[in-house]
Amino acid sequence: MDLPDPSSVRFEGPWTHRDVHANGIRFHVAEIEVPRPHDAPLVVMLHGFADFWWSWRHQMAALAEAGFRAVAVDLRGYGDSDKPPRGYDGWTLAGDIAGLIRALGHSNATLLGHSDGGLVCWATAVLHPRVVRSIALISSPHPIALKHGVLRDNDQRATWLPAFLSYQVPLTPERTLTRDDGFEVERLLRLRSGPAFTRSTEFTQAARRMRSAIQIPGAAHCALEYQRWAFRSQWRPDGRRFMAIMDTQVKIPVMQLHGDLDPYVLVRTLRRCTVWAPEREFYSIGGAGHFAHQEQPDKVNAELLRFVAG
Repeated sequence: MDLPDPSSVRFEGPWTHRDVHANGIRFHVAEIEVPRPHDAPLVVMLHGFADFWWSWRHQMAALAEAGFRAVAVDLRGYGDSDKPPRGYDGWTLAGDIAGLIRALGHSNATLLGHSDGGLVCWATAVLHPRVVRSIALISSPHPIALKHGVLRDNDQRATWLPAFLSYQVPLTPERTLTRDDGFEVERLLRLRSGPAFTRSTEFTQAARRMRSAIQIPGAAHCALEYQRWAFRSQWRPDGRRFMAIMDTQVKIPVMQLHGDLDPYVLVRTLRRCTVWAPEREFYSIGGAGHFAHQEQPDKVNAELLRFVAG
């Protein structure tokens, strides 16, 4: 079977596809063009595990209509972005986004992140505070809050740790993600979504496109490298140094959105985040699971537009 070409994620739509060079690699981004884009406030959207830029299609449209420059990026290793063998650590990923903001011609941006993309938002806000105006996060706790939740909360540990540990062995996880036409990605999407979304035609389309994107050569391995660095770095000086630097309060505006049906990231894990973002805003999205921005886009967009406008 022929594997998908990286360019296969460049779907036609109201957006424009571009290549942007930052931090030593090439990123594929999509944006809906607005008048005078360099004068419009920039919002950069970062997807989660085994996903790609297209998951932000609803937010791109809403933000562009409101006058923002909305840019959805394929993170390092995903979609049609470059897939280098290294650079999946928190330091480099934060540098990717800081460099991308500057390469887009802006001095700062609001970052919107889901799951792993949200962790990159947290890291960029701490490591490169001058380029981050605010962060909005979907089902993405602060990395120390997540670590504490997994270590101290039996329910959070039971929902999160088995998959995380299974990704640490070589080769087998890559085969799991890509075999049977990428069915594992659809299984995870279904398992972590609310029931209304899984019965919709939009779920069918999202699952099909995510299954294809994870089969792009190198994408599955790179996606897993995020998870592997997060685990292995806990016992290495770079990881300990990273967590020590992250143990600081974020002074910029922070908003967290959480699907009230999310079985993967529990709400009490998110409550721990006030230690590092004491003034953060928190909103529960009714009827949504882990992928609230795709499951309930109107509700998410309403809160997001209010937040970025403020």
